[in-house]
Formats: sequence, C-alpha cells, structure tokens
Amino acid sequence: MLESEIQQHQTETEMNREKWRTAQQLHTPSDTDVLACRSDVDLGAMKKISSMFSTLQEKLHRTKRSASDPSTPPGPGPPPAPDRRHTGQLFFEYLLVVSLRKRRSEEGYEPHITYQFPKREVMGRLQREEEEKCMKAAHLFCFPEGINWAPLTEYSSETFSFVLTEVDGSRRNGYCRRLLPGGNGARVPEAYCIISRVACFGLFSKIFDEVEKRRLISKAMIYPFMQSLREAPLPAPGHTVRISSFIPEAGTEVISLTRPADSWLEHVDFRSLFRFLTDEDLLMVFSAAVMERRIIFLSEELSTLSQVLHAVAALLYPFVWQHTFISIVPTVLIDVCAAPTPFLLGVQKSMLDLLTDRSDLMIVDLSAGAETRFITRIGDEESLLPAKLRAGLLTRLSARTHHATTDELNRLVSEAFLTVFIKTVGHFSEHVKSRQFQKKSFLKAVDHRAHLSFIKLFIQTQMFDLFIQEEEKQPNPNGFFHRKVSEHRERKKEKKKKDRWVRGVVV
Repeated sequence: MLESEIQQHQTETEMNREKWRTAQQLHTPSDTDVLACRSDVDLGAMKKISSMFSTLQEKLHRTKRSASDPSTPPGPGPPPAPDRRHTGQLFFEYLLVVSLRKRRSEEGYEPHITYQFPKREVMGRLQREEEEKCMKAAHLFCFPEGINWAPLTEYSSETFSFVLTEVDGSRRNGYCRRLLPGGNGARVPEAYCIISRVACFGLFSKIFDEVEKRRLISKAMIYPFMQSLREAPLPAPGHTVRISSFIPEAGTEVISLTRPADSWLEHVDFRSLFRFLTDEDLLMVFSAAVMERRIIFLSEELSTLSQVLHAVAALLYPFVWQHTFISIVPTVLIDVCAAPTPFLLGVQKSMLDLLTDRSDLMIVDLSAGAETRFITRIGDEESLLPAKLRAGLLTRLSARTHHATTDELNRLVSEAFLTVFIKTVGHFSEHVKSRQFQKKSFLKAVDHRAHLSFIKLFIQTQMFDLFIQEEEKQPNPNGFFHRKVSEHRERKKEKKKKDRWVRGVVV
C-alpha cells in the first residue's frame, strides 16, 4: 500500500501504524472493516465482526435456487437464452426498520430493530447467527451519532448510504432513510435500512419513497410490496422493471424502476459536488484523491456526506479507491481519523473537535456558509495536475448547464476526468508484454514530458498497481476505458492527417 509520510512519534504510535499496514494488506477496508482496526477493542471480537458476512454468498445461492421456477422439469436440454434485460440478481437482501429506545440503566437512546423483511423465522440457525451480526453493524450506521438523541416535533427526512465489506473483499451497500414516525408530540426518528448488492442510490431512493408511502398507511403494507420487489428480476443497466402493488383505497399501482445505462455512475450524482465546491476546489480534491491521501469531509447532513464521498470516488474511474472508505464515520469509530494510511472519510461537523491530529490531512468543510472550504490541506494540490490538463478540465467543467439532467451532468463530468487518465496513462496496454507491465518503456513512451512528474507519482499508487495487476491477469481490450483510449488515438491520427494536409496546401 502507498503510505502517507507522517512524523515519527512514540514507539506506541509506530506499533499502531504497523497494525494498520497489516490490516490494509489483508483486504481493502471499508465501513465495517474499520471495526476491526480500533486499538482499544478486543481483537478477537473484532475479527468476528469483520467476518460477519462470510456466509452471504452461500445464502444468496440458496435464495436463488429456492426462487427458481418449480414447474420447470429437471432433465437434459439446452439452457434458456439469457435475458439481457435482467441480471439474475436480487434487488435487495434485507429491509430493516431501526428505531430508538431509551436505555434502561443509562441516559440516552439505543437503536433496535422493530421490523425485518424477510423474517428471521425463515432462516436457518447458522444463517440467523451471521445475519444478526450484520444487523448490529447496520445499527451503527443508521444512527452514527450514538446515544445522544432527544425527542423532536420536526425532523426533515434524509437518505444516505454506506458500504459493508466482507472478508473476501466483496461489498454490500446499505441504504438508509431516516424520518420522524407518525404520531403526535415529540418523538425520536426511525430509520428504514435496505441491504443490497446493488450500488444504485437513485433506484433505492425511489424504493424508499414507496416504502414510506405504505408505512403511513400501515407497516403491514410494506410486506407485499417488498415481496413483489424481491421476486422481480433486477433490470440490467439501461433497462426498466415494472412492479404491481396494491394500496387500499388507491387500487393497484404500477411502479417503474429504471437503472442508468452507465453502470459505474448509477450510484453517483455529481450535482452534489458542485453544490458545495467550486471547480477549482474540486480539482484540488481530485488531485489529493488521485495521490491517495488522507481526506476528511465535514457536514452535519448525512446525505451530503454519502453523496459527496461516492461522487469523489467515481471521479477516479477506471481506477478504484483501494483504501479505507467510510462515507459516514460513527462516533464510536472516530479514532479511524488518526490512521496513518490513506482514507476517504465523512465526519459530522459536530465531531470536528475530536480530530486532534490534523497533520498531513485534507479536511473539506461542506457546511453551508463555511468560512473556508479547506480547514487544512498539504498545500501542493494546485500544482499536482499538469497545467494543460488542469486548464482543459476547467474548460470542460464550465460547459455544464443548470438545466442538465443527472445523466447528462454525470456523463459530462465523468468524461472530463476520464480524459486525464487517457492522456497520461492511456498507453499502458502497449507496455504489457507476456502479461508483465514494462514500467521503463511505459515511462519512455509518455507523449508529453510535462506529464511525467504526475505520472511517476500516480503509478506508485495502490489503485494503479491493482489496475495493472488485473490487466496482466486478464486483459480487457473491449472494456470502456480501452475503447475511450482507442477513440482518443483515432482523433489524434485524424488531427495529424488534417494538419499535414493544411501544411501541404499552404506550401
């Protein structure tokens, strides 16, 4: 892993640093992984928490088998042609309603599950034990503020997301909507939480709208809707599935759920970035993320934190952030902010005073009316990107319009930042020989010498290293990034031909 350079502290600090390095080498940490990295918690217990999703795939296989059509006779015969409109995946695994109740012996509130679908009674014993650990992790992220709650008469609902990572590195997404339950007088919020393998924030926001509508009528109305959703095939990117659902006094409704065509952008809304950051600010954040630095975003709104962190991670495409990623850091895990390794963290601003060590950090304040966006940063972020690439990015970002749809904006922004990687490291495939990346020839072949210092830094990152490892094992010449690189090369060739023709005419 690429290590952040930090000052040498006491021997104990060095030992803690070594523990973090070891944890990073084992697997990519995410929201739940950080539970296993706290130095003040028993390591044996933390190992159990970090492995709590190990039986998930077996459960999914059982679910898929049980959901298959029992009327289809067994026996030989050609398999049916795959329906490219569907993926074969489930929409979701669990829906939870998490409420707050007063603690018996101490002040404050603690979360507990008041509703779960599917019911625990339909699970086997081992499956129930494993999923119980999952539910405890979900508690932590549905109410990251901890026990300090007070009854409210008004509360604006908000939707946010988090990531749960299994021991094998596979990930599940948690989607949460918090709102004030029906009733009179002061009361504490409750949260709906959906656990799914699918990363698509907009899709699940719409599902939450339907769940919330039914919850206002009766909690019993949630079950048939979620059952219909669970039985429906997950649409492939760019396709739609329609679900029929009955509501008393309204009749049968048909709900259309569509996935965006660009699958790597379906969990992202770049509009959230421009609500809080200028274009110049965004380029500094991007530069720090590309160099795999330690970055913390501050906001009191959980939805802002989750949307911005996922958007920043998406700017790195086709590369993937490989280090600690926690879109919303619960209070009990605030110590993760002192980790010496790279991270992308979302922290509620009320916990800013708990960030005692701010060395080698970029802290971005997303609060409305913040005096400064960057509470602290290293200071070289404006010079990391080559000047021409930086100017080109600013030009392309300035082309966006206020009336652009989410898909249009996402496409414009993603292609703008993708150009940085195309122009700097897009020639990598020409230097993978006999499934071995030739770094020396790759660096010699850089088109623009002004890009060289940036490229030398970038190829040391974990995200580039793992990207190259995948290419060495299984090249993908038809992948999206490869196609964009080929298109860029063709445009360059055409431009050279045109320039030669113009020079010949002038002569």
